[in-house]
Amino acid sequence: MAAANQKVSLDLRGDRINLEREALMELPESVLLCLFPNGVVLNPHRQSRDGDDQDEPEDVYFVDFDAKCLEFVLTFFGTARDAFYGAPGGPRRDLTESAPSAQSNMQNPLFLKQAIIVLREELEYFAIPPKAGAAATNDAGHPNKDLLELKVDSGNALLERKSIFTALQRNVNRENNVAEQHLIDMLCMSGFEREDTWGYRSLEPNRCCIASIALVLLKTGITHPPITDPSAPPATSDSVVDRSPKVNAQQLATAQKLLLFWRKPARKCWWDATDVTLNEGTPEAREIKVWARRVWTLELSLI
Repeated sequence: MAAANQKVSLDLRGDRINLEREALMELPESVLLCLFPNGVVLNPHRQSRDGDDQDEPEDVYFVDFDAKCLEFVLTFFGTARDAFYGAPGGPRRDLTESAPSAQSNMQNPLFLKQAIIVLREELEYFAIPPKAGAAATNDAGHPNKDLLELKVDSGNALLERKSIFTALQRNVNRENNVAEQHLIDMLCMSGFEREDTWGYRSLEPNRCCIASIALVLLKTGITHPPITDPSAPPATSDSVVDRSPKVNAQQLATAQKLLLFWRKPARKCWWDATDVTLNEGTPEAREIKVWARRVWTLELSLI
């Protein structure tokens, strides 16, 4: 069987996902790095762990990653691929070398591939317990029950804050950071909206950490002609249809800046302090301060 058609089975914290090797290798570099921190090495010999059934026939890779997050990415990529190239079994977009799009734009991948902006955030949070509260650590430095509950409640409260740009905009306003404001403006000109929320957001197990991801189609300024069935007769026998793409040069120039992040994820890290209301809407509601270390990873995927 060809390598491109090789099936890969991932065990993600107990959830099994089977996918084609080609689909796996199309994933964003930052996601692949989370799946395989030591690099992607797929071989015909299955990985095994102590106690596993060695007679299991398929090749299984055990991965410490959220299965629902991976499904979100795979679904988005599949939908974007079908929208750009055409659904399987139906008419396909002609992007061969003889196509009008390819003849004059072979050096620009934005004309020939679907571009997706990938933005990920890892938020590590540190809840500051009230001085007079019961939340504390013991002599060995281990948290007591009240401190554990404080951490869980803080995580759940932060989980509901789903706005993508609120924290970074707060940092811009506080530090008057022109570069960060430019980053927000560039992303919002390229596909995001200022009020957008994270596409997928979840608490990491056994950690004071929230992982989030947002995916949007890059606004390239390129408008391809509709996908048509090449076997269908033309509307009129003497009509000549212009199959060349229409281009907004200004938008394309902005989109090309994002090509710098193709296969080269960029990271940004900053600290953020905020007040969080726990158990909001209940008699036990209280406000505490939480420090958060946010790490953004930005990249562009072409599929």
